[in-house]
Amino acid sequence: MTLAISTFDNKRGGNTFFKAAGHPLAARAMPALLAELAAAGPVAVYDPLDCAEDLAALYDLSGLEIEGVYVQDLDHLGRSKLGQPTRPVTDLAGAKAASVWILCFDDERPREHVAHLVPEGARVESLVPLRLPADMLSDERDYLAKVNFATNFAFFRDGDGHHSRVATADYWSGYGAEVPFLWLCLFDQAGQVIAEWRETWEAAGGAIAVDSAEVRKRFGLEAFTGQLFLHACGIAGHDVFKYALDTYGDDPAVLSCTHDANAWPADFYAGLPAPRADETVLLWVQNSHPAPIPGGAVGLNPMGRDEAVAWLPEPLPAFASTAIDSRKLLPDAAWPQQIEVQAGKHMVRPRYEVLKDNGRRRIAHVNVERTDLKPDPRIAEIANLMGKVYILPAPLLSPARFRTSLLPTPMARGQANLPLSVLVYDAAGRELATRRLGKLPRGHETALDLAELLGEGVSLANGAEQDWGHVELVYDFSEGGEGDGWLHAIFRYEDQVSGHSAETSFGSHIFNTVLTYKNEPQSYAGRPPGLSTRLFLRLGPPPLEAFCHLIYPASTPWHEASETKLVLHDSKGGEVASRDVAIPCGGSLLWRPSETFGAEEMAAAAGGYVIIRDTTCRLFGYHGLANGESAFSLDHMFGF
Repeated sequence: MTLAISTFDNKRGGNTFFKAAGHPLAARAMPALLAELAAAGPVAVYDPLDCAEDLAALYDLSGLEIEGVYVQDLDHLGRSKLGQPTRPVTDLAGAKAASVWILCFDDERPREHVAHLVPEGARVESLVPLRLPADMLSDERDYLAKVNFATNFAFFRDGDGHHSRVATADYWSGYGAEVPFLWLCLFDQAGQVIAEWRETWEAAGGAIAVDSAEVRKRFGLEAFTGQLFLHACGIAGHDVFKYALDTYGDDPAVLSCTHDANAWPADFYAGLPAPRADETVLLWVQNSHPAPIPGGAVGLNPMGRDEAVAWLPEPLPAFASTAIDSRKLLPDAAWPQQIEVQAGKHMVRPRYEVLKDNGRRRIAHVNVERTDLKPDPRIAEIANLMGKVYILPAPLLSPARFRTSLLPTPMARGQANLPLSVLVYDAAGRELATRRLGKLPRGHETALDLAELLGEGVSLANGAEQDWGHVELVYDFSEGGEGDGWLHAIFRYEDQVSGHSAETSFGSHIFNTVLTYKNEPQSYAGRPPGLSTRLFLRLGPPPLEAFCHLIYPASTPWHEASETKLVLHDSKGGEVASRDVAIPCGGSLLWRPSETFGAEEMAAAAGGYVIIRDTTCRLFGYHGLANGESAFSLDHMFGF
């Protein structure tokens, strides 16, 4: 029961029609438009953009008496759309219809094209009544331009001592945007709009933080758990909305963070850990569309067992949220098993929440499981030229205090096995340990405890707690197997003193080589290779203190040390101070803004952020917040 919408294609990129048609403001206007069309009588549907089925997936069109569906592209002739075979638009003149409904948002030219074909007396309608206000558009000439729909969703909660905070910055001014702003819409758990407002940056490059406690106070809301819809308007250059999401509490032991949601709903997600005996794992299903999710459309199965899907029986209203207890659907699943999510394009990348019996909790996200990838034998063949080729780097926290573990996760439907090795390095880039994992089957249950790999008594950089190291997951074809460049893993960090935990997951890339393969090393702007860094680190509001772990991975030997600049900005985007640091190739650096910059500088930057900039190499970063010794959070950073 996959939602029949076209979302993201790795060759053509994102299709914005579903975003435009399913926008909360469009959803609000659609009932009146459908009522007018239904009241007028038979409707001839003209579908020049091939979007009729997408529209029907988002809205119930059964109240319309559809006379016929007409198309412009002859390749679409004879297809079944809205339950009817399509006809050429040149037949429209003979339609016995009271209305002609042109399915497009920019309707001036399409109206002109068919004006001579409209049946006498028929009214002409389009999707223009669903258009957003003009000031919300970055490109008024092309309504479906990607920059018009830089939208995203965030898990958002406030109640019972739990709060949420979305932090981002105006990175669009750097691409030429003049006055960007945010349009926000808050849905409660039932999918009802409980708040709607705008946030404007004080200045170009400024920071914005949307805090649930402040929102609740501003609008006089009761406790809520739902989702926040975010739309960046008036932007330029970059159509992806990125943010950091912190969940914190009145109790200092409540703290976690996660990444922005991938804004393109997918068929499958993976990387959901099964619970330990002392844990409950909740998957937050949050409907991203104005169409309800039918019962039996979303399900869970143990990874590698497609025949064992357990479906969520209850329907979920438009834009509503619900938490699935994985143990109730899959009672026998237990760590280190992993769970696959059958999502059917009903939601953007979901969050999951792990509740421990000791009262601690953490939140993280699953990742899109790709359906288009096939094994690529060239990855093994080009290793003589590109060294490690694909690398998945992650922090290794001090073994003296933290237990660090990793669980490789299949993240493509075509991955039958995972041929892997694990490499461990200290902060200076010295290799400490290696473990070949062999050719893991798709449904493997292999979690690696890095303390066991390092062995008792092994310390990093003379045992100094601040000199943490990192771990790399790479391909190893010594026992055969197949690779496709889409390595993923869950990395879990457990504080042996406080009992607090955090986890993160991400995928591999090719790093720091001038050679390119399939658009890697990835570049945010311009052609690959991407050999520079621009990362965003939000500063935590007191008493929360930000920290950052930077890793300098290299597929082939690169510059001996990075030339990294840490630039402190205030809330308006103004530069307060900067520091230069050098990270050894293959090494890492753990640092805190409060220890890097002076007290006066930090005070001047309150509410701001740090940009990590390097024009000589690509760094991979992780960020987090610490609440003294009580709790910490950790997730990968975003760049632009």
